[in-house]
Amino acid sequence: MKSILSLFTFLFLLFLSTNAQPPKGMGSSDPQAKKILDAVSTRFKSYKSVKAGFSLKIENASGKNIGTKTGNVFMKGSRYKVNITGQEIFSDGNNTWTYDKGAKEVTINKIDPTVNSITPQKLFTNFYDKDFLYKLNGVVTLNGKKVQEIELTPVDKTKPFHKVLLYINNNNITTTKIFEKTGNRYTYSITNMNTTTNIPDNTFVFDPKNYPGVEVVDLR
Repeated sequence: MKSILSLFTFLFLLFLSTNAQPPKGMGSSDPQAKKILDAVSTRFKSYKSVKAGFSLKIENASGKNIGTKTGNVFMKGSRYKVNITGQEIFSDGNNTWTYDKGAKEVTINKIDPTVNSITPQKLFTNFYDKDFLYKLNGVVTLNGKKVQEIELTPVDKTKPFHKVLLYINNNNITTTKIFEKTGNRYTYSITNMNTTTNIPDNTFVFDPKNYPGVEVVDLR
């Protein structure tokens, strides 16, 4: 399992904004793809809160499954909570708490508003505008359903991956596949999504009372 990226490392590699611009001669993005991606972003921003289940599958270059993680994520405005195998991450928009279940340790960090922080929300919004060229490959069948496939190519060629495929159904991203230069493939799938649930605000704050014996590392 140590070879499996944590969810946030995965997001960091994929969605860290570099404010890059396509170099001359690299080409331009597909207007049809942009229209679909913009619709995805607009729809997600209309949700007051979201609870979603997900899975993260990792395969090596020969297609062998080398690990799987599952979990769920709660989102409300800029706040979120992520539950993933061995880890819980809380953010109330001002602070983040990262709880390591095995070590029984929670690390607290202050969010720097000047830094373009990585959040689960960016997985569903307009992360694509500056960092990728994109094109619509057309309609494909995935898990028995017809979905639209959009291919992303990173502008920054130092990224560890060379291609990302997004699978979109009814203006929702259902699956994301990342192709590393090493040959490894990462498949991030939304297994369920509830956009009408009422999520209490205290969901996004780590309460040590609920974690007896936890060691607190406060880096604020």
